[in-house]
Amino acid sequence: MAGLLCGTKRKKQVSDLHEEGKNAINAPLLPSATEIHPEDTLLEENAERIMLDPTSRENPKFKDLVKVLIDWINSELEEERIIVKDLEEDCYDGQVLQKLFEKLSGRKLNVAEVTQSEIGQKQKLQTVLEAVNNTLRPHGWTLEWSVDSIHSKNLVAIVYLLVALAMHFQAPIRLPEHVTVQVVVVKKREGILQTAVVAKELTSTTEMMLGRFAERDAFDTLLDHAPDKLNVVKTSLITFVNKHLNKLNLEVTELESQFADGVYLILLMGLLEDYFVPLYNFFLTPESFEQKVHNVAFAFELMQDGGLKKPKARPEGIPPFHRLNITADQD
Repeated sequence: MAGLLCGTKRKKQVSDLHEEGKNAINAPLLPSATEIHPEDTLLEENAERIMLDPTSRENPKFKDLVKVLIDWINSELEEERIIVKDLEEDCYDGQVLQKLFEKLSGRKLNVAEVTQSEIGQKQKLQTVLEAVNNTLRPHGWTLEWSVDSIHSKNLVAIVYLLVALAMHFQAPIRLPEHVTVQVVVVKKREGILQTAVVAKELTSTTEMMLGRFAERDAFDTLLDHAPDKLNVVKTSLITFVNKHLNKLNLEVTELESQFADGVYLILLMGLLEDYFVPLYNFFLTPESFEQKVHNVAFAFELMQDGGLKKPKARPEGIPPFHRLNITADQD
C-alpha cells in the first residue's frame, strides 16, 4: 500500500508539472513560437527564469556574435588545450571562465581545477564571478549574470559576461554591432506563472564599445580645447613619416586612411629601427578586416620590441592614428 501511495503521488507531481508548463505556454504575453519545457517552469514563489526566444537564437547576427566569442576563447586558451564548441555546455561549470579570466587578467584564482558536483561547480563559479565583478563593476558595467544564471546554462547571461570581458580586456576581435535578442521571462506570483517578452541589447556600436575603456590623452585635450591646432600636429606627423617612407618611394597624405591597414606602420617601424621586415610576417596588400587587424597588431609588437610603451589603441580600432604614441621627437 505504501508503494502504491508513493507511486500515485509521483504521478500527480508529474501531472501537475506538465499542467504548469501548459499554462505557461498558453499565457497571453508569450509568443506562440516559444516553447517552454515543464522543467523550466518549476519555480519557487517569487522566483523567475529567463530563456532565450528560439527565433532570436536563430538570428544571424546573434549566431555571428556567438561564433566570434567562441573563436576568441579558443584563441586565448589554445595553450591550455581547451576547445570550446558550445557556450552553454562548455561555460556553465566555471572551468572555462576561470581559465579565460586568469589568462586575461594575469591573476591566479584559488579554486579547484576540476569539480564534478553541482555544489562544487557553483562554489567555483561564485569565486570566478566575484573576481570578474570586482574587475568590471568599477567601470560601470551592469552585471547581467549570476551564479545561478550561468550554471543553468542561460545563454544570454553567458554572452553578456563574455562581451563585457572582451571589451574590458580589449580583445583583438570585432563584435557584431546592434545585436538585440528577445528573452522570455517567466515569474511565479501567488502560485501563478506570469510570462513576458523583453528585448536585451547585447552589443551597441563598435565606436561606443571601444570608447567605453578608451583612455584620454593629450590629443583628447587638444580636441577639447584647441581643435584648430590639430591640423598643425597632423601636418608635422605627415612630414615626419614621409621623411622616412620616402626612402621606399612611398608618400603619406592622409594619416587616418593610409595607416588603417597597418602596412605603412610596419614599414615605418623597420625604417626607424633600421631592419628589414620579412614580407611573410604581414599582409602587404590586406583585403579583409582580419588581415588589417593582424598587420596593426604586428606593428604594435614591433613598437614594443623597439622600447615603446604598449599603444593605448586596440588593433581593430585603427584609425585613429593619433594614439600610436609615435611623435616626431622619436626620430
